Amino acid sequence: MITMSKQVVLEFPVELPGKSVLDREVLRKMKELLVLELLRKGEISQGKASELLEIDRHALFDLMDKYNIPAIDMTEEELKVELLKE
Repeated sequence: MITMSKQVVLEFPVELPGKSVLDREVLRKMKELLVLELLRKGEISQGKASELLEIDRHALFDLMDKYNIPAIDMTEEELKVELLKE
């Protein structure tokens, strides 16, 4: 199977210090926020988010909690129906 990677290009105003934008921690945080936003919107799965961020599921759940991203995206009624099935 051949996979193609995608590249995200960000443009910043000239006023931003170039060194700060290229700082490893800044780049890591930007990637983290992008992946978490895709997860929040339901565009990627939790497994894919873990893979992209190179972290395990437990660390992902910690990040999701930090940014108020629900682990289960169901209404209260949907959750009740699911629990009654068991």
